[in-house]
Amino acid sequence: MTAENPAGPLGGHLDDDDFPAYTMGRAAEMLGTTQGFLRAIGDARLITPLRSEGGHRRYSRYQLRIAARARELVDHGTPMEAACRIVILEDQLEEARCVNAEYRRAAGSANPAAAA
Repeated sequence: MTAENPAGPLGGHLDDDDFPAYTMGRAAEMLGTTQGFLRAIGDARLITPLRSEGGHRRYSRYQLRIAARARELVDHGTPMEAACRIVILEDQLEEARCVNAEYRRAAGSANPAAAA
């Protein structure tokens, strides 16, 4: 088994944050919540789990981090809809920061004299 040609049950997805590796039951167990909570944040469109061939929900590590943040807010008394909106905005802000950092790096490498 090599990095170029991964084999095994995960097919090279071990480090893939977006690979839907977790069943609803396992995801709920990992988060210390109920399957109903996962359905509720799905209904609120915070996360959209992928479906297995049999139609079962599957969650990625990225989705579990999002769900954990929503659960944290709900546990502190934030209503579900508000918690979902907060998490969405936090995620958008983080993405914008990453894009800005990439633009800064690109601008710095395009004009090395200005960076000095």
